[in-house]
Order: sequence, then C-alpha cells, then structure tokens
Amino acid sequence: MIVISKSSYQTIVGGIKGPLLLLFVWDVIVTVTYYHFPFQAPGLPLTLFGSVLALILGFRSTSAYQRWWEGRGLWGLMINANRNLARAAANFLPDSGATSLRRAIVLRQIAYVNALRCQLRRLPLEKALLPDLSPGEAETALTRANVANAVLDGTGRLIAEAKQQGLIDTIQQTHMEGILVDMANAQGGMERLKNTPLPAQFRVFPKLFTHLFCLLLPFGLVEALGVATPLGSTVAGTMFLAVLAIGDDLVDPFANTIHDLPLEAMCRTIEIDLTQGLGDAAPAPVTPDEAGVLW
Repeated sequence: MIVISKSSYQTIVGGIKGPLLLLFVWDVIVTVTYYHFPFQAPGLPLTLFGSVLALILGFRSTSAYQRWWEGRGLWGLMINANRNLARAAANFLPDSGATSLRRAIVLRQIAYVNALRCQLRRLPLEKALLPDLSPGEAETALTRANVANAVLDGTGRLIAEAKQQGLIDTIQQTHMEGILVDMANAQGGMERLKNTPLPAQFRVFPKLFTHLFCLLLPFGLVEALGVATPLGSTVAGTMFLAVLAIGDDLVDPFANTIHDLPLEAMCRTIEIDLTQGLGDAAPAPVTPDEAGVLW
C-alpha cells in the first residue's frame, strides 16, 4: 500500500503511460487528418457518451473500493481476535506448569496469520510456517488444501487438551473457541473476496467503453482546440484511464502489489503484540520502503 502521497501521482501515471502514449499518437493522427481533410463531428453524442461512462467508472471504482475496505476491516478483526486469544491464554493459563502450552497457543497464531497472508497472496508457505511450528506439524499442515485452517484446527486441539487436563474449565474453553470462530469467519470473508472477482461485465465493458471513448474524443475536440487537440484530448483521456486503473488496482485487496493491503505490516503487528505479551523480544515493525510502499 502506498503511504507516501508524493509517489502516488508518479505511480498512477506510470501505470497508464503505455495507453497514454498510444492515445497521444492517435490524437496527433486525428489532428493532422483534420487539417488535410476537414470534417465536422457532432459534439452532443460524445458528451452523452462521456457522462454515461463517468457514471459507470464511478460505480465500478466505488465497488472496487468497498471490496478493498472490507478486506481491511476483516484484517482489523483478525488483529483484534489474535490479541484477545493471547490475553485469554495468559489469563486462563497462568500457572507455571502451563507455560509451554500457553506459549504454543500464542506462537501458533503467528504461524497462522503468516500462512493466511501467503495463501491470499499466492506465495510459498514453508518459510511462513516453519519458524513457529514444529517440523512435523508444519509438514502435516502443508498437506492440507487450506493450510491456515489446518493451523487454526491445531490451536483448537490444544485448547481442548487444556480442558481435558483440567487447566481451563468449560466456560473458558467456550470463550477461547469463540475467538477461534471469529478468526475462521474473518478468514472465510477474506477467501470470499479473493476467490470471487468482480463480474465479467464490470471488468470487460468499462475497459472497452473507456478505450472507445478515448478513440472518439479527438474527433469531438479538434474543431474547438485545433493544434492543441493532442494535449487536450490526452489530458481528458488521462482522467478516464486513471479511474479505470484505480478500479483495477483496488478490486483484489490481497494481491501482492503496491496498491493492496499491507499484509506483511499487519502480520508483523500481530507478531509484535503476541511476542511482547509472552515477555519475549519483539521484531521491528515493517516500515515503508524507499518508494513509500508499505507491504
């Protein structure tokens, strides 16, 4: 996610510089053609076309942003749920004899959120799991279709073992299981966003109409702007192409690009909170890189 605004303009223009260059060349061709073979283009249809296209692109961008913001809300719930589970483990398992079990429950959550991050970003999972799980348990989890859910199931088994050993009572077990349910629900919402793209109509037709509008735009402007048509048409086309690109960038909040949610930073936030709760040294938080992007 871009967190330093000064780089965002350059990034947006850089993402559409290819279509912009082609549009400028096309505008020059139309302008030169007009001066050699004058023509008249009706302005009203193009104006109506642009107005309708602006509404379509605005609705599409709003829908894409809603998906992006829902993903951020679900990760906020995930962060809070992990804090709640760590606090419950510390309060329900305070005895020295339950130290190893308490640490296992808490440290598993670091593996869990990193496994979920890698699943959503379609990244390899081994590196995320091995530091906080035993090798045998990591290998078992990696055989499951949903590795993050396998790690969460293991946490549920540890809580059940604590109940069987008499370390927690039924009410405490129910409370901790409720937190795991909240995590599973948040994970399910993230997977729904990841695996359900916008309908094809939202992806194909806005792009087709935007490109068609940019091709027709110089015909409607050349009589009024004359030799300035390439500049004016390209600037106007930039606005439509930028809005189109914004919708494409926000539609998948979990893709591993500069416009998506900073999953690494949020996972590190969970890791810091959980390790400090155990009294261990916490790693440094993730900070923006030189380009102003927080991953």
